[in-house]
Amino acid sequence: MSEHKRNLLCISALMMAAALIFTGIIIGEPSVIFAKAVRICMECVGIG
Repeated sequence: MSEHKRNLLCISALMMAAALIFTGIIIGEPSVIFAKAVRICMECVGIG
């Protein structure tokens, strides 16, 4: 694979990842993930 094609593929992958992260932030996923993490931690220490 030529250097140009590889760079184009890397840039495309980074743009797609950024778009998916932005979409997740817009629909409120960070708060859902944080709530799940808190529950898991509470269970680990025996509180939840």
